[in-house]
Amino acid sequence: MDFDAVLLLSFGGPEGPDQVRPFLQNVTRGRNVPPERLDDVAEHYLHFGGVSPINAINRALITELQAELAARRLDLPVYFGNRNWEPYVEDTVSTMRDNGIRRAAVFTTSAWGGYSSCTQYVEDIARGRNAAGADAPELIKLRQYFDHPLLVQMFAEAIDTAAESLPADLRPEARLVFTAHSIPVAADGQHGPRLYSRQVRYAARLVAAAAGRADYDVVWQSRSGPPQIPWLEPDVGDHLTALAESGERAVIVCPIGFVADHIEVVFDLDHELGEQAAQLGIALARARTPNADRRFARLAVDLIDELRLGSEPARAGAPDDTTAALRAPGCGHVVDGTPCAAAPQCVSVITTPTG
Repeated sequence: MDFDAVLLLSFGGPEGPDQVRPFLQNVTRGRNVPPERLDDVAEHYLHFGGVSPINAINRALITELQAELAARRLDLPVYFGNRNWEPYVEDTVSTMRDNGIRRAAVFTTSAWGGYSSCTQYVEDIARGRNAAGADAPELIKLRQYFDHPLLVQMFAEAIDTAAESLPADLRPEARLVFTAHSIPVAADGQHGPRLYSRQVRYAARLVAAAAGRADYDVVWQSRSGPPQIPWLEPDVGDHLTALAESGERAVIVCPIGFVADHIEVVFDLDHELGEQAAQLGIALARARTPNADRRFARLAVDLIDELRLGSEPARAGAPDDTTAALRAPGCGHVVDGTPCAAAPQCVSVITTPTG
């Protein structure tokens, strides 16, 4: 399968105080979120001057992608599109059409299955192509990469680096806690039995093993919505309190569910959880996410090469691992009438505009 471009598709984020509220309205459109909840979340962004780190990180990642593509002698321009803020995916796909792009590989800034982690990006792609019209390029969404060896390596090294920031006497006893974005329990079962949460737990196991740590916890963060709706638990804040009550003195938090240090990492973990840890008397170290690490760019081009060259997918873990079932049947989204599960590598091919 040949490509003539790459599309980096992401969530988007505001880049100034005046953009915060319109951005949040885009994110929550159609969800009946009360205005006071938007006010609360807006404060998270305004704490950092109304600027989310995510767009700057993605632009830096594009620079690394361009360098990695050049190193492999692949002459592919890299485009940037977002779901919720500029540059919007609809505008980017139209630009790609105008530039004569016919088929592009789509790398999304989410490693996981599930609706908001994967299927919604398929919907973004379809919406972008619909906006571009009949001459829109064919867009191939690359597979989920939660078990890619480079992702495992980056997180394992980040845990080691975080541990080094703790007082020397606390490093041996520091408790490792993996965290990912919570979702409603019902949503976790929408595309197969607990697909998203099982993928997170599997990846945590791979990373913990690579970091040489046998004991760890998997918890959840950044939940929202009515309290009567069950979400994945335990919450990272509640878990930190429980660890303090059990006598833990140091914790390493690894935000394995995120590929970049955006607001839900720098505010929810660095700011809020950091303040909580200080009040509890716990030394807290937070592992970095991949951000614009050159290895993250290499991972993306590896996924492209799997399709270009027909190479075997790079996956951490034993080939006969019983959790391999997490890799396919994919997310359950349907593309042009064909379930994604039909593709053994969970590759979504969008070829026709949808209304």
